[in-house]
Order: sequence, then structure tokens, then C-alpha cells
Amino acid sequence: MSNTKKPHAPKVSGYSNAGGSLTRRATRSFKPDSNSPSQDINQNNTTLRQRSRMLYMSSPVAASAINTNRTKVVGTGLTLKAAIDREVLGMTPEAAKAWQTKTEAEFLFWAGNRRNCDALGMNNFYGLQQLALKSWLMSGDVFAVVKRSPATALNPYSLRLHLIEADRISTPDTCGNVINKWANITEGKNTANGNKIFDGVEVDANGLAVAYWVRNTYPREVTLEKTTWQRIEAVGKKTGLPNILHVMDCERPDQYRGVPYLAPVIEMLLQLRRYTESELMAALVQSFFTAWIVTKTDKTVIPTNEVGGGDIAGVPAENPDESNVSHSENEYEMGPGSVFHLDEDEDIKFGSPNVPTAGFDTFVKTMGKMVGGALEEPYEILFKEFNSSYSASRGALLEAWEAYKMRRVWLQDGFCQPTYELWLSEAVALGRIKAPGFFDDPLIRAAWCGARWIGPVQGSLDPKKEVEAAILQVQNGYKTHEQVTREMGGGDWEENVEQLRRENELLQAAGINAVLGSANFNNEEENDDGQSENLGDGEQSYRRN
Repeated sequence: MSNTKKPHAPKVSGYSNAGGSLTRRATRSFKPDSNSPSQDINQNNTTLRQRSRMLYMSSPVAASAINTNRTKVVGTGLTLKAAIDREVLGMTPEAAKAWQTKTEAEFLFWAGNRRNCDALGMNNFYGLQQLALKSWLMSGDVFAVVKRSPATALNPYSLRLHLIEADRISTPDTCGNVINKWANITEGKNTANGNKIFDGVEVDANGLAVAYWVRNTYPREVTLEKTTWQRIEAVGKKTGLPNILHVMDCERPDQYRGVPYLAPVIEMLLQLRRYTESELMAALVQSFFTAWIVTKTDKTVIPTNEVGGGDIAGVPAENPDESNVSHSENEYEMGPGSVFHLDEDEDIKFGSPNVPTAGFDTFVKTMGKMVGGALEEPYEILFKEFNSSYSASRGALLEAWEAYKMRRVWLQDGFCQPTYELWLSEAVALGRIKAPGFFDDPLIRAAWCGARWIGPVQGSLDPKKEVEAAILQVQNGYKTHEQVTREMGGGDWEENVEQLRRENELLQAAGINAVLGSANFNNEEENDDGQSENLGDGEQSYRRN
């Protein structure tokens, strides 16, 4: 007999005994089949976009999530603040300031007029920012095609932007795309060069996006126009400037199309909307009195009374245009303050539907917290409800603003800054902006193109506390005056200083001894004896000579 023992099965360890277990009761039936970004995202994006848009149009919570992002990230628009690298360019501070002021004014001339910058003539540049952000969040990404129009006497610039919604970027049917009720294949191949196409985005052998395929119609649009696709190269071969701008955020490597902002919470938002509608219907039902008259009288002798018919709102269900009057022999109408006389053999009974609605508010809050957590918008921000303490509310604001600032950076990098560089290239070429070496050296060009984009600032719950904190930060060197001014929505610090200088001169000329803009933390003023005199909260000291 052989003494050879059978080897023992290896012990289950690590994730095999946890989230990777195929035998534990909690996980053995949990067998997801995740695949490539193309299959997981692109092939489901059509459905995700439709559902996301419908929820935006029908769910108050979804509309709040997207519109709040619009308001906080863009607001009335991200404005240009030119910030050239004067050290690289060898410019004095005064010369750099003058160039930046001139460029900002010239850019505003183009950006502030909707017919100057929008190919459709519908929005100025700041309106395009709002539209681009909403479309990006609602559909997963958005595109801006760079177009050129002839210069006019009132607009010397040819640059125009045409926003394209996500649906119109797709793989042509001649390149392998098949869309029907059984399949949604978004991947194809450009037969001319062998490049792969992922849902309208053509990539080369290295995976670099080199072109975009734009269809002239929407996938479900009813039109007599024949559907065609136009191939737009990502950048110009001669200029190196972008021909199309793509705004999105990636959640996976090898991802070429974006995912709608509401995608992770679509099911939860849908159920919340349904639950809210059912509670609303229950409340409507309870607001109506329903009565039954119990009688032994033959129906043929019951007097007829005209009453409103149709649904519970009093509108005819089948045809709202018809008369809202019922001639049923079995219906009576009750009016306010009515007195009824019943016969000896009649009795009246009222219906009192009891629908439990006590937990509605708690349930909505719980769902709102879960949705807000997934969307990086705390419940307080999503529902505009600030009933907590100052610390809790401020914590919610700070948490939300981290997400808003991130999306603002993405919008800047994908839309605002490329647009500015396109415009500046044309402005320099036309001679309207002087920028020596702009077309000669990429480093010099980058130095001229430096810019910051100023948008809405974080809201304030207690302005006094936050101003005091800002003063301490400046006094201890943690932040500069310019940073604090920008964060608190005070515009340009240098312009503020210049304006305060002029105002102080006017006050002195008028015989008013006051110093505007002094950074006295304790809001104190020295009296004639050299002692500090506390002016109290909100007070200002104006002394005449």
C-alpha cells in the first residue's frame, strides 16, 4: 500500500473569504459581469441619456441637482482674468497690467455678443458655458465644433462655436454601427485608415482621439433629411489648434465617452418620484369628501342632480373640453355650507380614506441624503434646507464646493481656456492684440495665453466670522489679498485698491477724515488721546475736520 496522502485543498484566504467569495451566502448569487468601458458605458449611454433627461424634466430632485451645479459652477459666467507670465516675456508689471486690461476688454467684445461667438446666434460665451455644463451633466458629455464665419463691419473675428449634443456624436452605420431593438453596437472601424471608432470617437493605434463623427440628425428624430456623418479631425494639421472641443470627465481608463451625472441614482430618483406622486395623489383623495346615501327607495324615483364628473380634480378624464357636468341618476352635488334633508328611509355615510403619510418627510430626507452623497451634493444643498447648526451647514457648503470647484476646472480646461486660446490666436493674427513671438515659440505662446477664470464664490452663512477668518489668513501669510478678494467675490484686488484710493481722495477733499479699506481687525479707531475706541459691529467712523 502506498502511504502517499492526497494534498489538502488550499485554505480560503484574502478576498476569497470576503468580497470575492463564491460560496458565502451573502455573495454567492452576486455575480456581476463588468466589461470594457465601451461595452459597459457606450452601449448603455443611449438609455442613460434618455432616462437622465426625462428625470431632469419630471423629477424636482434631479432638476435641483443639475441646476444647482449650473448656478454654483458657472452662474452668470466664468469671466476672463488674463494672467500672462511676464517673467518669461520680459515685461514690467506696468506693461503686463496694461496688456492684460486691453486683452480682457477685447475678449469681452467678442464673448459678450451672442452673434459674435455663437454659430447659431442664440447665446453669448457665458450663456454657452451654462448650456455646455447642463448638457454635459445631463448627457454625459458635450461637444463644441469650431466654425468660421466671414468678418463683418461690427465683428472682425471669424471664430464661432457650435454646441453639439452627445447624441449626434456616433459611429456611422457604414463603419459597423448597428442600432435596433435587439442590439446597440457602438464600436466600428474607419475603413479608410483602419482606426477604431468608439461611439463616434475615432482613435489611432496608440489610443489617441484623432477625429469625431458628427451626424446631421438625432437618432430618433423624425425628418425627411437623410442621415449623414461628417468626420471632424480633433486638431488642425497646419495650425495644431482644436477643431472640436470635448467636455467630459472620465471614470475609467480607455474611456472615450462620458456618463450622465445622474446615472448612479437613476433608479433611486425614479422610485422617489413615483413615491412622491403616490403620496400627492393620496393627499388629493383625502381632501375630497365622498358620501353615500343609503336608502330603500327605488332608483327610478331618486331625483336627478347635476354634478361635476371626471377624475378627482374635477376635469373630464376622456375629453377635457367637454362640459364638466354629470347627469347620472345616482350622483348628488355638495356645495359649501349645504344643508341636506333626508327622507325617513335614508341615511348618509362618509368615506374617510386613511393613507399613512406620517413617514413621508423622513423617507424623503433619507433618500435625499443617499442621492446627495452619490452626486456630491449634500442634502442641505440639494433640497435648499439649512435648519442645522452653523457648523453643520458650513460643513455641507464646504463639501459641495469641493465638487463645484472640480467641475469648474474641468469646464475651464475643456471649454473656456481652449476657446480663449483660439480667440487669442486670431486676435494676434489680425493685429488687434500685440504679442511678439506668439507664433514663433510654443513657450512664448503659452506665456501669452495664461489666464484665470473667475466664477461664483462660495455662499456665506455668517459674513462677519468669515471676514474675520480671511483677515487672519492674510495677516499670517496663509493667503494673499488677491486670493481672499477673489474667493469672497470682491472682484479684482488691484482694481479695488485703486478705486479705494480715489474714494479716499474724494472724502479728504470733502473734509471727511476717513480711511476706507483699512484692515483694522478689531474695528477700532484711535481717538484724539491715542486710545482705541471700539465702534461696534457694522459701524464706520466718519469725522469732519
